[in-house]
Amino acid sequence: MQPPYYAVIFTNKRTEGENGYAEMAQKMEDLARKQTGFLGFESARDEIGISVSYWESLEDILKWKTNTEHLFAQQKGKSDWYAWYKVRICFVEREYGFNI
Repeated sequence: MQPPYYAVIFTNKRTEGENGYAEMAQKMEDLARKQTGFLGFESARDEIGISVSYWESLEDILKWKTNTEHLFAQQKGKSDWYAWYKVRICFVEREYGFNI
């Protein structure tokens, strides 16, 4: 990815039990990858979950937020999977790193 682009950072604390979470998480990642403007995805889970998706524009992020299947998953998250969550939307101006 070449900046500039947007990052949506989703942090959360899971509730107890699986309750179909892994299957839905994979389905949402697969669906997001098909959306216009999607650039990439990274995720980590330990004490809290952190997922970051990358997008070309704010309009693309809004389309993803209001996708019918994603709306269903959001409701399941509130009722079944998360004790809490936060969403942060950031504008990425620069990136750098080290690759082996």
